[in-house]
Amino acid sequence: MTTKPRLKTGSHLLPGLAAVALFVVMAVTILQASFGDPQGFGPDTPITASIGYAMFNLDMGAVPGEGFLVAFIVIAVALDAALDGAILLAKREEEGSAVALLADGGRRVRDQLTGRSGETDADPDGEHDGGDR
Repeated sequence: MTTKPRLKTGSHLLPGLAAVALFVVMAVTILQASFGDPQGFGPDTPITASIGYAMFNLDMGAVPGEGFLVAFIVIAVALDAALDGAILLAKREEEGSAVALLADGGRRVRDQLTGRSGETDADPDGEHDGGDR
């Protein structure tokens, strides 16, 4: 025997109603918004030069500038911070100095994981195979 689903009126009701109200407000705002006519590039317009002129707010291109310089600088600073963070995370400190994590090709990490100690990659004849494994 199946039963009808019932609405839980506990602590789930208020956040659900708030989400529905927010959705209604956003839907009404988007549907009533008026957008201007799209500006495109003409058939014989140099697109790359126009984007460059518009980005630096110069009135030399076929497209009017909209002041993208601040956005360009913010993106440049964010990418620079991400690059600095990646470099910082790729290094580790060993006895007070920063060294590359895999400066030895990963041999120490491999030896620690496999339990080998002091073994080399040489053949029994004493010759190196010359390739990565």
